[in-house]
Amino acid sequence: MSTPANTIQRRDFLGTLVATTAFGIANLAPFRLDAGQDQAAGSSSSAEFEAWLGKIQGKHKQLFDVPQHRGGLPFAWARVFMMTNEAVGTPEKDVSAVIVLRHEAIPLAMESRLWKKYKFQKMFGVTDMMKKTPVNENMWWQPKEGTLPLPGMSIDQLQKSGVLFGVCDMALTVYSMGAAEAMKMKPEEVKKDWVSGILPGIQIVPSGVLAVNRAQEHGCTYCFAG
Repeated sequence: MSTPANTIQRRDFLGTLVATTAFGIANLAPFRLDAGQDQAAGSSSSAEFEAWLGKIQGKHKQLFDVPQHRGGLPFAWARVFMMTNEAVGTPEKDVSAVIVLRHEAIPLAMESRLWKKYKFQKMFGVTDMMKKTPVNENMWWQPKEGTLPLPGMSIDQLQKSGVLFGVCDMALTVYSMGAAEAMKMKPEEVKKDWVSGILPGIQIVPSGVLAVNRAQEHGCTYCFAG
């Protein structure tokens, strides 16, 4: 019996994470960047993480927890949340939406250059949610009109409507280690490259699960979107 690719990826991720933890969490330190480098592409520092959380405001606050890419479907859910609030007359200042990209959803936070260089389609198995065809670039960032099934569901358009995005630093670290091993590169160099390619406006958070917890503590209701 064959094993689904996403199951293998999940086992690889968890195996690497367990091995890293057993080796010592301090050994993640070489893959963290200095403050100047972090600032250029987002940061998982405490101050910037808290500032990001502080942007969650309003009466109606929704968290979308995205551990799998699902062909970009979670972005459609966030768009529907925003547009239906508008449809029922909810003032924009009363609405906040937060998308946390973690685990197998992290390529959605990165620019197309990285998709091509590290073969994200093969690594994460991303497909177009409508055409069911392989995706070899980040089609959810500044797409051509009509590319996506729902107007306004691209990352840049969601950001313009006030949606906050976070991406898991722990997943970036572990998956970049796996990519480095496969490509015979230095893990710290691959991690640095991935961080440099995080899309504008997306905040690197210490971990996706921490961001999910803190967003709820800031008043968000929870929606599993992966």
